[in-house]
Amino acid sequence: MESVDYTSTFITIAPDTSAVAGVEPSGSTVAAQTFSLIASSPYTMRSSDVIFQVWAARHGASPDEWATFYATPRACLRSSDLGKRYGWGIHADADGRLAVYAVGSAEYAALADGTAPDGSAVTVKAAMRSSRR
Repeated sequence: MESVDYTSTFITIAPDTSAVAGVEPSGSTVAAQTFSLIASSPYTMRSSDVIFQVWAARHGASPDEWATFYATPRACLRSSDLGKRYGWGIHADADGRLAVYAVGSAEYAALADGTAPDGSAVTVKAAMRSSRR
């Protein structure tokens, strides 16, 4: 299984996004479900947990299908609309647990500069572009 989990990493918004603030996604979209899982319980779930739970909810799958789901490569949260469209950065702490931060906030700025809320260093990666150059 190829891992979709990050540790000590901050995923910034995509370079080609027009987002200037964090906007909560609405409806039953993948972005809305992903945001809800992370924002409702910051620093409790890993990327692999979030990605699987959103997929399982959308497909009526059971938890025992985890291995089957991850038997094929999966996109990581760098491809999420949270960073590409809605203005949210995603922080994975040293244990890989996630939280979201709105672009324009002081916390987002500190993380984008490479400093986690606890003062530790983070690797900064941008969300994937929506369009090819």
